[in-house]
Parts: sequence; structure tokens; C-alpha cells
Amino acid sequence: MKRDYNKELLDTPDHKYAYNFDFDVMHHYMLKSFIPFFRSGNFLELGSFKGDFTKRFLEHFADITCVEASDEAALQAQAQFGDRVKIVNALFEEVNLPTKYDNIVLTHVLEHLSDPVAVLKRINDEWLSDHGRFFLVCPNANAPSRQIAVKMGLISHNAAVTPAEKEHGHFITYSLDTLERDAKAAGLNVVHRSGIFFKALANFQWDRLLNTDIISKEYLEGCYQLGQQYPDLCSSIFLMCEKGK
Repeated sequence: MKRDYNKELLDTPDHKYAYNFDFDVMHHYMLKSFIPFFRSGNFLELGSFKGDFTKRFLEHFADITCVEASDEAALQAQAQFGDRVKIVNALFEEVNLPTKYDNIVLTHVLEHLSDPVAVLKRINDEWLSDHGRFFLVCPNANAPSRQIAVKMGLISHNAAVTPAEKEHGHFITYSLDTLERDAKAAGLNVVHRSGIFFKALANFQWDRLLNTDIISKEYLEGCYQLGQQYPDLCSSIFLMCEKGK
């Protein structure tokens, strides 16, 4: 069946496609994790949604290209950025890009791909420059919030793909070992591995807390720092890769 990428972006009755926690917390700490590894040069974001994360890169790169499968999301991103960002509405499996890139970002997208290794291989073989760096982030199967949901009987096991996740186009739930397995299978050289933000609450719980004065900036920073110590207990897992031979 042909996928409807616009439909996959819609919220379901029991699950949002994206939460304020993603926009306000995770985007900030993903960028903070990436900055020490950035290369000078151009930038490619694979899976830009409506540009919410893209806008955080504008102060770091002058030459930004985004590839997005949803035509509705791509139009909204183009309207937001104008000629400051090149938006390409295409599938990763089919797109032809005009150059190689010094920085490539794929965040919370790999789990949506039916053949993730094939796309990772295109990144390594076709799009990543010889001195470039690839930033790969996925939701973590072993996040404490997910493990708690297993103990509560809400999902069957840590790496399960829930019905709501399937509606949003998920095929897999990665952990550090399976994510690195696929990166290496594609030929990428994994240089750095880590986690982003220790997380014991579900996203909808975080959204409620963020509307109160219970959570301080210092607490958020503490969760980020603790995540560096315990990457397997983070909301997301992060690999920084370079071009493999």
C-alpha cells in the first residue's frame, strides 16, 4: 500500500505526532549535543517536518537543505523560511541531491523507514562528504518511561511498536545496540554514541509539567547531564558517524 505521509503526521486520539516536550526540551538538548561535533560547510536535514527543528540551525549554517516526504509539511516549512532554506519534497529512497554535505541530521526519522539500512547507505555512499559528520537520533526503547509502561501492562516489551506508533509510520523501536547495528551495516563509521535527556515520564506527562513551575531550567539541565552518564536510560539515543570506506 502507498503510504500517506500527510496522514501519518496527524495526531491520533491517544497519541500526538509531536509534543511540546519535543519542541521545547528535546530540540534544545539535541542541538546542544550536536554543536561540539559540527563541521564548517553546508547542512542537510532529512525529515524536516514543518521546520520546527530546522530553525534552530539557521544561526549555525548559511547553506541549509531539507528533504521532507509530506508535501503539506514541506509547504509549511517553505512558507516559514522562504529562500533561506532549500526545501525538497521527496522520498529519501528516490531523491537526487546535487551535492555532498558536511553535516547531515536525521532525528526521530529512521524508525519511520521500511528499509532503514538502505537509506543509511545512501547517506554514507552518496550524500556525506569525505570530512562530513552524520547526526543520528532515535527514540530509545529502553527509556525509563517506556520500561514503566511495560511494567504497567500498557505495551508488551521495550522495543514494541504500539498501534499509535504504527499509525504515525513507525516500523521499529531502536535501542543503542540495534541502532549501531544498522549504522554499521550501512558502512558508516560510528565515532560517538550517547543518550539525550534522562526521561522517566511520558511525553504527555512532561507537557503537563512544563505548564507549571514544578520543572526548573536547572532540573532540565540535570536530566540532560544525567543522560550523558546513563545513555541507555535516555529519551533518545544518539550516534555521531563519519563516512565509512
